[in-house]
Amino acid sequence: MKRNDRRMKMRPKLLKRLSLDRLMDLKVDYAFKQLFGSEKNKEITVVFLNAVLQRNEHHRIKEISFANVEKSADYEEDKESRLDIVAVTDANEWINIEIQFTNKYDMVKRSLYYWSGLYQKQLTRRMSYTRLQPVIAINIMNFDLFKEMGRFHTSYRLYEDHDKTLLTDVMEFHFLEMPKLLRDWKENKLDPWNDTLARWLLLLGIVDHRKNKVYEDIYKELEEIAMEDENLRNAFQDWETLSASQEEWLAYEGRLKRVLDDESARIDMENLEKEARKARQEGEKARQEGEKEGRQEGRQLGRQEEVVESTIMFLKVKFPEYSMDAVSEKMKAIENLESLKKLQQELAQAKTWTEVEELLEM
Repeated sequence: MKRNDRRMKMRPKLLKRLSLDRLMDLKVDYAFKQLFGSEKNKEITVVFLNAVLQRNEHHRIKEISFANVEKSADYEEDKESRLDIVAVTDANEWINIEIQFTNKYDMVKRSLYYWSGLYQKQLTRRMSYTRLQPVIAINIMNFDLFKEMGRFHTSYRLYEDHDKTLLTDVMEFHFLEMPKLLRDWKENKLDPWNDTLARWLLLLGIVDHRKNKVYEDIYKELEEIAMEDENLRNAFQDWETLSASQEEWLAYEGRLKRVLDDESARIDMENLEKEARKARQEGEKARQEGEKEGRQEGRQLGRQEEVVESTIMFLKVKFPEYSMDAVSEKMKAIENLESLKKLQQELAQAKTWTEVEELLEM
């Protein structure tokens, strides 16, 4: 049944104190962890996990415990975007689950790296490998990772190439791409009444502080569902309570600022890579011309100019208020190509103009 055709009932509003735009964005890791990583909210976390993993009734998760719940926004960057969970299924299997929020580069490799750490960490001295438990990585992303796929939820395991037989159940990855979910919602392709995963992911999508946007239509639909879904109703109420806390809101705002800074750096890096690809193409053309004329020095110069130009473009985006003349002059004075490339990498990681000046000894 289409959402516009469903008869609306008289019901009390879920939000008693706050407007939608005053709720935390649950796609920000801090907010998600404070809601879904809370001891009192274990039941809604179990529902969310079962919706993602979609296991049969004998292997559904029944109990969980949390491994790394921090209450402050001032914790290690490697841990702040992750929620580690130990789960027990109806078949009494133990599973390690990691929910990861990220907007960074090398998403797949990053997920593999964190998975390997969680898997390896189980092994203690004289422990048999047979006692190692499965590790599942759940990645929630605010960008399209697999652009060639239309599904917002994709999952991966270790299968044999030809027969597609499962090698082992110890490795499992799930990727949840929020932009694809919201596109499906706008195109009326989702049915949160019957699709539990869509229901809970749409909850995460209601508030978007990255774009200063709220989806009132999603809220109204989920508000009605919550009249019949006690877990969803409890999630709404605890979400409002969390957002109303001044202490929690200040911690959330601090984390949101860092998330936005990271995303800005990611976009800058994407632009840098585009310009670098363009520069490489132009450099290749110059090298080919240089080869025809037998000028080895021309090819070397082309590579150096490519590095300098792409770096300048990146720094202009990141620090538009500063002149790049001195930077260009300093970089062009470096004759060794490898040294120049190393400097480029260091400059790309600089967070302030002072760091740029120190790297260039300006």
